[in-house]
Amino acid sequence: MRTTIELDDDTAAEVQRLRKEQNRGVSEAVNALIRQGMLLQRHPEPFVAQTRNLGIKIDVSNIADALDFLEGPEAR
Repeated sequence: MRTTIELDDDTAAEVQRLRKEQNRGVSEAVNALIRQGMLLQRHPEPFVAQTRNLGIKIDVSNIADALDFLEGPEAR
């Protein structure tokens, strides 16, 4: 596919750096950088929440009641 794009200064500099470093043409350098970005987004690390048993023996289904119990009603 042939198209015309305008590169920002920082991305144009990276294209030029890759061209010189790897002796590539503009299209090859742009495609390589796009592929690198695609790989980063394709396999993100899944978020895993870390949990700990704190031994709390209170009902936290009502946050206001839990805060009153933990901090006292004067904390509001």
